[in-house]
Amino acid sequence: MNKRDLPWRKTSAWGVLVSEIMLQQTPVARVEPIWHIWMKRWPTPKDLAAASAADVIKEWGRLGYPRRALRLRECAQVIASDFNNKVPDNEIQLRKLPGIGDYTAAAVMAFAFQERSLVLDINIRRLFSRIYDGVQSPTAAPNKTERAARAELVPTKNAHMWAAATMELGALICTAQKPKCEICPVADSCKWRSLNYPQSDQPKRTQAWNGTDRQCRGIIVQALRENDSLTEKEIKKLWVLESQVEKALKTLLADGLITQSARSKYSLPN
Repeated sequence: MNKRDLPWRKTSAWGVLVSEIMLQQTPVARVEPIWHIWMKRWPTPKDLAAASAADVIKEWGRLGYPRRALRLRECAQVIASDFNNKVPDNEIQLRKLPGIGDYTAAAVMAFAFQERSLVLDINIRRLFSRIYDGVQSPTAAPNKTERAARAELVPTKNAHMWAAATMELGALICTAQKPKCEICPVADSCKWRSLNYPQSDQPKRTQAWNGTDRQCRGIIVQALRENDSLTEKEIKKLWVLESQVEKALKTLLADGLITQSARSKYSLPN
């Protein structure tokens, strides 16, 4: 099987779980260097569980959505205390961990434990929607009908290889833009291709960044990574709209990503 040489394919179950959290809405190229740093510093759940929230947020770097880092730390604390520092090899138990949803639990079962599970990331969903449904793009999230139909496709033997192969095919060949149909091994079976590539009616999903609350929050968190603490006045100099900074500070405090001292200075949490 042709596949990318990704480091989390030759690691522990913990390494797989960390990679899956990092890869949520984040491309491989950005994740890989951060993943190496995390695994060197926190090679087991117990190691991460003992880390401070500030260190976790700092090492998360610019991966985005830093709440994932805190949830991963919470997850590590549960694994360390309740599962003897070992990632559970049961999908039901995995889904009960902080920050672990259906996809992540299924991916850990397949890629860490080589068990049969329904792995449906956006690449696999796009691939299946084209091959079997003749539709260019899947819906925003899988519904019960889609899950039931895709579950029937999962083989009983080597299901983990099926999950990896379909993910690679979607990520590298059946891409969202400019799919490489000329080298696709299943092109002759693709319903979308047979229908002459009809375009999906649903609008393309794009994620704005410049000027958004997310960008403002990211700039504040990055500034606090680089400084022990900052006053609100100093933080407001980082952004044009004061009202947006004030909103960002409130939401960051609510999310536990920053703290405010008695002297009204902001810093990363301990």
